[in-house]
Amino acid sequence: HQTRVLHGPFLMGIAFQIKSYLHNLISDTGLHYDRYLREVIEYLEKDPHFREKLKNANMDDIKQGKLSKELNFVQHNFRTKLDELKREEMNRLRMLIKAKHDIKEGNGQTVDHQALLKQFEHLNHKNPHTFEVDDLDRLIKSATNDLENFDKDRHDEFKQYEMMKEHERRQRLKNLNEEDRKKEEEHYEEMKKKHASHPKVNHPGSEDQLKEVWQEADGLDPEDFDPKTFFKMHDSNGDGFFDESELEALFTKELEKVYNPENEEDDMVEMEEERLRMREHVMNEVDTNKDRLVSLSEFMAATKKEEFYEKDEWETLDQNPLYTEEELREFEQQLANEENDINKKSAELQKEREELERKQEELDAQKLGLKQAMEEMERVKSQSLNADVKREYEIYDK
Repeated sequence: HQTRVLHGPFLMGIAFQIKSYLHNLISDTGLHYDRYLREVIEYLEKDPHFREKLKNANMDDIKQGKLSKELNFVQHNFRTKLDELKREEMNRLRMLIKAKHDIKEGNGQTVDHQALLKQFEHLNHKNPHTFEVDDLDRLIKSATNDLENFDKDRHDEFKQYEMMKEHERRQRLKNLNEEDRKKEEEHYEEMKKKHASHPKVNHPGSEDQLKEVWQEADGLDPEDFDPKTFFKMHDSNGDGFFDESELEALFTKELEKVYNPENEEDDMVEMEEERLRMREHVMNEVDTNKDRLVSLSEFMAATKKEEFYEKDEWETLDQNPLYTEEELREFEQQLANEENDINKKSAELQKEREELERKQEELDAQKLGLKQAMEEMERVKSQSLNADVKREYEIYDK
């Protein structure tokens, strides 16, 4: 259980990628066209005119496509390179889609053409040769939209993970006798109680939470807590913003109160979901311009709000049901349907295998019969030849 629900560093918004320039583009966004996105921005940032426009662009300009029109003024040599990048991306996607298509066809599955075409949403596939304004517009809008939906997808995957855990637990109980089942249930309840027994978890982004980081992680006196100094200390890349990964790093001390990888009752996948929930909560309260970044001014403004002095304990995952019994039943029915499909396919494959084996046996029998017939013919032929030779010798002797 000590793996992340999704791989890689946490996401950074498209505005962060653009306005923080190339040194922030090293992080993997998790998008399937991540490399293409970063290479396009890298080359655009090298153009003096476009770089100047990037500096002055706000999030609304980016989302509305105003920035894309500036592509018309990018130098020819950069446009040529962008054309080349687009052709490479088109070729990559064609191979990817062909592979997906072949795999699905080979498995006898229905090919979802709409899902395959969705792979192309970040570029204009009707013009596969040159990089135009529409390509940049599509790329920015796709990345913005996909990144905004990424957290939702992670929550959905985590919910599936938790339902699978519960399904497997109940299946194990069914296979136990009454005495062992009772012991297992008691152990399960004991683990739940142990997990729920932990020090107070401070509200993410509250004064108490930040002061605890200031004292325990930074080794400073909580009486000397200064929000501006705190911000600069934890802005690890010094760009004047808290990005999502920098923000999430602030919650480690709180999470360690609840989760320990050495404890049987603590699931590290749940810890990462808790970290994500904390980050979303703070972003919703502090990121007023919704650019997926927390600026110094936004951070300082948040410290003056009433919520900053929140004393209530943060409600952890185990205090908030993730799914209903009805949802679990639907999930289990889906698993049963998938298992039936697999069993049906397996039975069909077994039948095909048996048929092939039967035909192979028939073929082997035919080969053996043919071999025996040829050997018999050779034997008869040899006997006949020997008889002829013998007669000739007898005639010669006479």
